[in-house]
Amino acid sequence: MSRPGPADDLSQLSLFDAPASTEAPSPPPRVAERPASAADAAAEAPTPARRRELSPLQFRHPQAERELQLGEHLVAYALRRARRSSIGFVVSAEGLQVNAPRWVSLQNIDAAVRSKSGWILRKLQEQRERARRVEAARIEWRDGTTLPFLGESVIIVLDPRVAGAVLNADAQSLPGVPRLVLHVGLPQAAEPEQIRDIVQSWLQRQALRIFGERCRHFAETLGVRMTRLSLSSAQTRWGSASADGSIRLNWRLVHFGLQVIDYVVAHELAHLREMNHSAAFWDVVRSVVPDYEKMRSTLKDVPVPVLG
Repeated sequence: MSRPGPADDLSQLSLFDAPASTEAPSPPPRVAERPASAADAAAEAPTPARRRELSPLQFRHPQAERELQLGEHLVAYALRRARRSSIGFVVSAEGLQVNAPRWVSLQNIDAAVRSKSGWILRKLQEQRERARRVEAARIEWRDGTTLPFLGESVIIVLDPRVAGAVLNADAQSLPGVPRLVLHVGLPQAAEPEQIRDIVQSWLQRQALRIFGERCRHFAETLGVRMTRLSLSSAQTRWGSASADGSIRLNWRLVHFGLQVIDYVVAHELAHLREMNHSAAFWDVVRSVVPDYEKMRSTLKDVPVPVLG
């Protein structure tokens, strides 16, 4: 199961065009895309609501060479010339990059950018909002910081009286204060890296224990045999399954609630019956996690804490 990481979360679009005539300037590149749906057509031009949401903004790629005014917004994009037959757009966390054939004029490249202004602005705004969510999820490693664990907030308390990390789930908390307290055996003067390492090690131990319990439960329910469970730290995948029964799960899943973990576990174990993503595969997943689509959306939309 794949998960887009920050470096992989790119939006791409290509415009294909014919070779330029030697007698006249090349016409603006024509678009050759998949058949458009009603949703695609609506997304091409910003709606009045979207225009209000996108108040005048600037989107500037760090290697920007050209800039255009797209409606109210300034977009400065990086231009890369290459031996290719199409104009391609890549929207990443850095901004817009346009990859164009060497023979296409700057005027026609700008025209192609304008022709897809709705799509480009929408993707740039999505990237900006995602960057804000990621930054908000960054953990500041200190006494009293909080982070998600099994869908709840756990507060970190530096406590040199304990060894390692000990979870107190029975604390009487005030309204709005996490009920889970993780006592970390470090002094108040501990370095952030020390706190991070102990807490991360504790999270990984909890992940292995919880994932093992859920894998055994769903393996029995689905009638499959898991031969081995291991943790991964992959940036772009939540889990994987091998035909020999080996299951790998990303330990960062431990930040999510048990329902989300169950979905990923069921997803990977379902591959031991259907090693594909066919309709039959999704039927297997649905048989044990009926609302799997909701859980999949949570994985996509909820940012994972930045621990580094």
